Amino acid sequence: MPYDYSKLDGAITEKFGTRKKFSKEIGLSERSVSLKMSGEIGWKQAEIARACRILGIAPDDIPIYFFTLKVQNN
Repeated sequence: MPYDYSKLDGAITEKFGTRKKFSKEIGLSERSVSLKMSGEIGWKQAEIARACRILGIAPDDIPIYFFTLKVQNN
């Protein structure tokens, strides 16, 4: 089930400018972040918690950033 990470990507760009800078701050490789953002691998709970902390995402907003389903056009 594909997730839409566009809001998360916007928060990363707003706060860090690039995924590379975000990757360094969260402690993941740029490749890992890219794979997570494309949905090829999933986010771990600890990674979601770290991302929320460094991006200033409130716990109530986690579903919007990490669990919004992609709309599929048929």
